[in-house]
Amino acid sequence: MKYDFDILIDRTGKASYKWDQSEKLFGRSDILPLWVADMDFAPPREVVDAIVERAEQGVYGYTIRTQGYYDAIIGWLSRRHGWDIRQEWLSSAPGIVPALSLMVMAFTEPGDGVILQSPVYYPFYDVIKMNGRKVVDNALILQDGGRYVMDYDLLEQQAQAGAKMLLLCTPHNPGGRVWTREELSRVADIARKYDLLVVADEIHHDLVFSGHKHIPFASLSEDAAQRSLTCIAPSKTFNLAGLQVAAVVIPDEQRRAKYNALLKTLSLHMESYFGITAMESSYKHGDEWLDQLLAYLEGNLNAIVDFVSTRLPQIKVMRPEGTYMVWLDCNAISGSPQELKRLMFEKAGVAFTEGSIFGKQGTGHLRVNFACPRSLLLKALDQFATAVESSENV
Repeated sequence: MKYDFDILIDRTGKASYKWDQSEKLFGRSDILPLWVADMDFAPPREVVDAIVERAEQGVYGYTIRTQGYYDAIIGWLSRRHGWDIRQEWLSSAPGIVPALSLMVMAFTEPGDGVILQSPVYYPFYDVIKMNGRKVVDNALILQDGGRYVMDYDLLEQQAQAGAKMLLLCTPHNPGGRVWTREELSRVADIARKYDLLVVADEIHHDLVFSGHKHIPFASLSEDAAQRSLTCIAPSKTFNLAGLQVAAVVIPDEQRRAKYNALLKTLSLHMESYFGITAMESSYKHGDEWLDQLLAYLEGNLNAIVDFVSTRLPQIKVMRPEGTYMVWLDCNAISGSPQELKRLMFEKAGVAFTEGSIFGKQGTGHLRVNFACPRSLLLKALDQFATAVESSENV
C-alpha cells in the first residue's frame, strides 16, 4: 500500500486537544486518548504540500472562496456519492457544529422544538438548548441484533405536534448506522407531510465500510433537497478539524439567502486561509488515500471485535457501518458512568468517551475512536481489559 497508517506520530506538546489535556481532563498525564473524534494519521501528502506552499506565501490576509474550491467540492460529491449539486447551492461555515447552531438560529424561534435522535453526538443538545430551543428526543430503537433503527411513528407524532426542525446525524454517531435509502425516504415523507426542515449533518459521509453506501439526504428527491440543508467537511475524512472549514449545501434560494445573511451578521463570511486550501486539495487528490484508510480502519474494527470476543466477552460490540467510532455496551461491567470513568482513567490509563453524554440510552456504554495505528489501539484495549480483569478478581 502507498500509505502507511501504522506510523506512530507524536502529537504531544503540539497544543493538541486530544493529547495535551490528559492531566487536566483525566487526572494523569500518561493516558492513551481514544476519545475525541480526530484521527492520529497524517493527511495525504498532497494536502500537506498545498498547505506548506500556502504558508510560504507569508501574507495571511482575508480569504475568499475560489473557483477551484467550488469545483473540488462539486467533483467530490459527484464522484464519491453520486450527488450532483450546483455551485450556487454552496455556502460555508467555520465548522459543522457552528453551522448547526447557525441553522437553529436562522430557521427556528426561541421555544421551538428541534428533534434529535439519541443517543447522538452531544453538541446536538448544546446547539438546541443554548439557543433557547426545546430538545425533542426521537430516541433510536435498539433492535435485538444490536442495531439502531429509527422510531418513525414517534417522529411523525413529534412533527405533527409542531417540531420545526430535525437534526439528522447521517451516518450516525455514536451508533455508526449508515441509513439506507428506504430509511431516509421515510424521514423525507414525514418531513414533506408536516413541513419539517431537515438539517443533515453528513460529516462522516466518506467513512463508510464495505457493504454499505451513504445516501445524501438531499439527493433523495427534489422535495427533500428543497426542505433540507446539508453540512459536510473534510475534517473527519482527512483529519483537518483544526483548520476550521466546512461547506453547507442549501438548494432552497430563500433559505440560502437567510443563512448567508446570518453569516454576514456574525462576520463569519470570510474563509479560513488554510482551510480552503486543505479542502480543495483533499477533495482533488484524496481518493486513493481514503480508499486505503477505509481498508485500514476496517482492519482495526475487526481487531476490536476479535479482541473483545476473547478478552472482554461480557461487552457487546455494536459493529459500525460507518464512522471510525465503535459503541461498546459495558453494562455487564458497570452501568455507572462514574465507575466506568474510574476504570478507564485511574485503573487502565485510557480515555474512551463515556456514553451517557450522548443521552440516557448511552449510560453504561463507551465510544472508542479506532482511527489510530493498530499497535496503539491494541495497547489501549489491553490496558482496559487488564483493568477489568483486575477489578473482577478483587
